Amino acid sequence: MFAKTIVVIVMIIILCTLGSGLVFLVRDKGQTKRTVKALTWRIGLSLALFLFLFLSFSLGWIQPHAV
Repeated sequence: MFAKTIVVIVMIIILCTLGSGLVFLVRDKGQTKRTVKALTWRIGLSLALFLFLFLSFSLGWIQPHAV
């Protein structure tokens, strides 16, 4: 249950950074680097989430199931 909670929280944060990147893109019109920073955070969080899922599966914290 701990791993699922972490995944959900990180997914929400990823969606927030994606939304802030969109807001910065529309407001700044390419004049500042806030959009690039927000999207860089999104990529970093997505990569960290992937590594966490890989580690969790390797350690047996999460189990795959048939759909």
